[in-house]
Amino acid sequence: MPRLRGGWLWPALVLWMVAEQVQAQQTAPAAVPDTTRIQPENTRPDSLRRRFDQERILTGLKAYTKRKTIVGKAASALFNFTERREDRAGLDAQLLDRQFDQHNYKIVRRINITTLDAFGYSINDPARQPRNFLEKTGNTFHIKTVRSRVRQVLLFRIGRELQPQALSESERLLRQTPEILDARVFVNEQTTSADSVDIEVVTKDVFSITGSFQLRDVGAGVVGVRDNNFLGQGHQFRNVYEYGRGKPQTWKYEGSYQVPFRNFVTGRLHYRNEDQFRQADVTFSRGFYSVKTRYAGSLSLADYYQGVTLAVPPEGQPYVFHPLRYTVQDGWLGRSFSLHSYDLAYENPARLILSGRAIHTQYSERPITDSVNNKSAYRTTSLLLGTIGYSVRRYYKDKYLFGFGRTEDIPTGTLLGFTMGYELNEEFNRNYYGVRAAWAGYNPLHGYLYLNAEFGSFLRRPQNDWQQGLLNTEILYFTPLYNTGNWQWRHFFWNRSSLGFHRLDSETLLSIDGVRGLRGFQTDGLLRGASRFVVNYEANVFTPVSFLGFRLAAIAFADAAWITPNIKGGLPFHESPYMGFGAGLRFRNEYTAIRTLQILIGYYPRGQYTNNGLRIFESSRPYYGFNDFGFGQPNTARFD
Repeated sequence: MPRLRGGWLWPALVLWMVAEQVQAQQTAPAAVPDTTRIQPENTRPDSLRRRFDQERILTGLKAYTKRKTIVGKAASALFNFTERREDRAGLDAQLLDRQFDQHNYKIVRRINITTLDAFGYSINDPARQPRNFLEKTGNTFHIKTVRSRVRQVLLFRIGRELQPQALSESERLLRQTPEILDARVFVNEQTTSADSVDIEVVTKDVFSITGSFQLRDVGAGVVGVRDNNFLGQGHQFRNVYEYGRGKPQTWKYEGSYQVPFRNFVTGRLHYRNEDQFRQADVTFSRGFYSVKTRYAGSLSLADYYQGVTLAVPPEGQPYVFHPLRYTVQDGWLGRSFSLHSYDLAYENPARLILSGRAIHTQYSERPITDSVNNKSAYRTTSLLLGTIGYSVRRYYKDKYLFGFGRTEDIPTGTLLGFTMGYELNEEFNRNYYGVRAAWAGYNPLHGYLYLNAEFGSFLRRPQNDWQQGLLNTEILYFTPLYNTGNWQWRHFFWNRSSLGFHRLDSETLLSIDGVRGLRGFQTDGLLRGASRFVVNYEANVFTPVSFLGFRLAAIAFADAAWITPNIKGGLPFHESPYMGFGAGLRFRNEYTAIRTLQILIGYYPRGQYTNNGLRIFESSRPYYGFNDFGFGQPNTARFD
């Protein structure tokens, strides 16, 4: 397929060659009509004509590039007909498949959906059936995903033209739903015709119902119940109840219910209740789920109650809490615009994104923090944000990243964004400026590299007072997959830094506990600062050991974190680093919603916050994750 090499004369050249071809066809002898051929009823002349015209033009352009004339040399300089690497291979195992591109713009005649139970079936082996008692029993308690839910995620419909990359994008979106383990979307080549196709969709479920119980003391514990695919409809509900807590409120509860609607709209109800904190919110949202998504946005309403302390009480005296009540109304809308393609065969994956957001925080009850001026640090505010961005998204496929052999999608691309905003509050108004740049690349021989940098700050005019400035950077690299027999391993390197400038005294400062710094490290909020620098290393060894569907991996890690207690921020390297070293085991069952369980032991040389520097802990979430290159809602730089 040709790719434009450059030059501003190419439109005139294309028009000249197309006109010459049309004239040649008009002077050619008329063909004798074939009266024995009957046109099928489902034939769409418009879609056929589009495909044939495109192929005829491309064939003519390719022929011109081979001519020795001046026009031929000009066409050869402008257009590159060298086949792409994935096209020469027929099917690139890394780049999302293009082997169905010859069916673009054909009419979708049928969509055959096959959903497989969680246990005993294989998406790559149709003959595989449940073989033992455990697999059959597990499927008895599992409700398969209904076809209507699968159909919600597909980017094509019966009776409409098949758009480019709709199959591979649908397959990726199905794999990203929490109720589906893996998916395959492909054309049935045996039934395809010149103008229409039958599409096969095969999905394999996870066992979506999970429960947990953690005994913390004789009369204290945590009970959790979750279902990622309630009644096979893709509904999600999560409930966590903790009992045996200290007085005055001896219990804690958090629950949510999420419903997917058509056109990738999601509704969510959420409630949280614990001592001195209550939250209730409802949200309807639709993201830029695909490269071709044109509109995205969300609306949410949240109500909060929080008990806040204004001073540390004298020793032996209880804390005094003051009520803080407020609501947050949040809404945003984004529009994606496709850019001109210089590739006559493929659509330009780059997108220009324009989005706007409004956040209104209204306080109905708040404490006085400045008794001299009778003012409160909690002010009713309205924040208006607008973002203009440039995004390129591509996805690759690989295995043994965060899973144990299932297909995983790796996002790569480029993202550039600039955000401006204006905040109105009861005391003064101020502007906001932010900029973000990110890039990621992947090569099966060299690994994956992700780079990200973001800066944001408020500016109060006319004082030219910069407030709440923040510079965030991130680097993630993982090596290719190495193999020795049935054993595989990778290395992960991760660096994150957050440098705060002129932060407010009332802000909650940065922490290096757990996922924010050293895994397994806990200070209960006693160690915080305005700037931090974190380096993480991890080695993963995927073993062939399997028991009851659980696969086993061994991991080793080394972490280091620098943090500055200075409220004004700056570089954190004036203090000695906190470090952690450890190893452990990771268990994962790809067939259930319990995706990961890690049991680790860590050693921390500066162990004043741990028991003699040693700590045994467990984790149910991966430490690393991918960042997509699709824009979300406009936001300020995150300080957490």
